[in-house]
Amino acid sequence: MIKVKRLFRGKPFAAEPPEWPTVTLLVAAYNEEEDIQTKIFNSLTLDYPTERIKYMFVTDGSDDRTPEIVARYPQLVHLHRPERQGKLAAVERAMKQVTTDLVVFTDANTLLNPQAIKNMARHFKDEKVGAVAGEKKVLSAQEDAAAGAGEGFYWRYENTLKRWDSELHTVVGAAGELFAIRSSCFEAVPRNTVIEDFYLTMRIAQKGYRVIYEPEACAEELPSANSGEELKRKIRIAAGGIQAVVRLKSVLNPLRYGWLSFQYVSHRVLRWTLAPLSLLIILLSNMALALSGSPFFQLVLGAQLVFYAFALLGFLLENRRTRIKVFFIPYYFFMMNYAVYAGFWRYLRGSQSAVWERAKRQAA
Repeated sequence: MIKVKRLFRGKPFAAEPPEWPTVTLLVAAYNEEEDIQTKIFNSLTLDYPTERIKYMFVTDGSDDRTPEIVARYPQLVHLHRPERQGKLAAVERAMKQVTTDLVVFTDANTLLNPQAIKNMARHFKDEKVGAVAGEKKVLSAQEDAAAGAGEGFYWRYENTLKRWDSELHTVVGAAGELFAIRSSCFEAVPRNTVIEDFYLTMRIAQKGYRVIYEPEACAEELPSANSGEELKRKIRIAAGGIQAVVRLKSVLNPLRYGWLSFQYVSHRVLRWTLAPLSLLIILLSNMALALSGSPFFQLVLGAQLVFYAFALLGFLLENRRTRIKVFFIPYYFFMMNYAVYAGFWRYLRGSQSAVWERAKRQAA
């Protein structure tokens, strides 16, 4: 379908608008004293007309030097409360002070390319566009451990899916590291929402707007410190994914939402529900068929076992400095699917908190 659309329309391209829309760059930071100085420098040097952009940093609940560092810069609108009520409360409070056409959300531990804001803002000339998702890039060195190697590969895959989704109809949920929305499209997200960035952009798509993917707006960050940290993050996302499926169940109706329903089910719902279960069913079914004496199914079973053996080797090589990354991708794949089982159980127990925690990242 995407290739057919390209034949008639070519690859999508958005030209610069005659006048740039006004933008608020919104950063919610909790105990980010290690990264916040760099984030401020990066934000203030972005290529966007100075009279058309505001910078808003919210440091609610931070008890380190983050509020002190932000307060040094008069160019920034600084909001701070000592109480920690979570990211959603901080963002909702900040949005009450936003008066610009657009809001760009970005994390405190990510760095944006100089043209990122312009490359997202230009898409809003189209009144059907309600949000623009940037590209998340995980900085992964050759000698990285499994967390960095697997995470980097995963996000290259995820960004490819976003590109195709955008060309077909709409991106199904944006990553919180970098995305922009029309200020008028913002709505308060329920306080116990786990993956608020996904929920917010899905609600925008549900209202009939498109969410566009912009690969030339990049947010770079370091990978998780180790697979243990990455696994905790994936379990949290999986629990939030199940929560989102329940809350957005109306989007499952293709008669009402058309392409959005198809993309949502194929890209998200199946990933958070049937896909991991299917892997176990396929393995057990393959074992039964191989025992029947079929050479074909014995070969397929052998290939599956080799794949899982590679995943085990990736686990054994975790955190070792090595250039053999071929084992890390199967390991990361296995870890992601295990996280869905763990996340589903966490959701059923109701033990997942929506209050965000600072993730441990590899040292720069």
